[in-house]
Amino acid sequence: MAHSIALIPGDGIGQEVIPEGVRVIEALARRFGFEVTFTEYPFGSDYYLAHGVMIPEEGFAHLAAHDAIYLGAVGDPGKVPDHITLRGLLIPIRQRFDQYVNLRPARALRGLPTPLKGDPPFDFEVIRENSEGEYAGAGGRVRDEVAVQTAIFTRKGTERVMRYAFERARSRKGHLTVATKSNALQHALVFWDEVAMEIAQAFPDVTVTRMHADALAAAMIKDPTGFDVIVATNLLGDLLTDLAGALQGSLGIPASANLNPERRFPSMFEPVHGSAPDIAGQGIANPLATFWAGALMLEFLGETEAAKALMAAVEAVTAEGQVLTPDLGGTATTREVTDAVLAKLEVTA
Repeated sequence: MAHSIALIPGDGIGQEVIPEGVRVIEALARRFGFEVTFTEYPFGSDYYLAHGVMIPEEGFAHLAAHDAIYLGAVGDPGKVPDHITLRGLLIPIRQRFDQYVNLRPARALRGLPTPLKGDPPFDFEVIRENSEGEYAGAGGRVRDEVAVQTAIFTRKGTERVMRYAFERARSRKGHLTVATKSNALQHALVFWDEVAMEIAQAFPDVTVTRMHADALAAAMIKDPTGFDVIVATNLLGDLLTDLAGALQGSLGIPASANLNPERRFPSMFEPVHGSAPDIAGQGIANPLATFWAGALMLEFLGETEAAKALMAAVEAVTAEGQVLTPDLGGTATTREVTDAVLAKLEVTA
């Protein structure tokens, strides 16, 4: 099987971790007998400064020709305001390519301490609606005195992400938590809850719990082992998944998959840590989230055994605790962690 991958290293440490992800995926391709080709694109803050746009119109056509997009990080607030980078690249890609599911696994990796007492062995996923909601972009400003931001919730958009979340819960432990705030947002999130309960009728084997997002955040900290799959709106999911990343011990660990489940467009896979300009260029960025994103990409592309082997190698490295980057209490460089994972692949694959 042959796969064509678009690379967007982007800004900051994205330019350091994506090449390491490529090294690992190429090694997996050799071992598991599939073909992979990479095409790199320069879209990011420097591109914006040179051209006035984060991505040109023809850039979307170039990306659409690939099977998947492997993204490093976008953003450099010292050069370009964050709302321009987000609205200029990431959100347009998600919306143009109808990547309406944002899947973010949250799992305690073997050997890594968490901020929680006893390091509980949690393993859950957050399904975030990724194309509308609070990030739809509707609104405006009037004479710099009034700012209106309108959340958009359509039946189509809400039903399809709910159905995906129920299917995901059915394939795991059979428990879905619906994150809401319908006590305060009496229109949009009451609608969100109603659609969730309607879809639930088709999944009698899935247990459904509705929780207000603030209570849910507290419960995630108190006992994250009690969760299986969480489905949330665009904004609530964004907040809850960063909390989930913190529970894992470092934002250098969690990964994100922006999915078009019907595969009419390429899906996009990325670490969630951001561009981290404070450590960019030092060679100490944690590449584990990039590897995890690569595993999500391989799984989505049908290379299931390669994806499993990659995560097994990652956990073999974390379990030993000898080769870790500074964010995890170690002294290793980005390249040294990659070398350690590649060495484990020779044993575990």
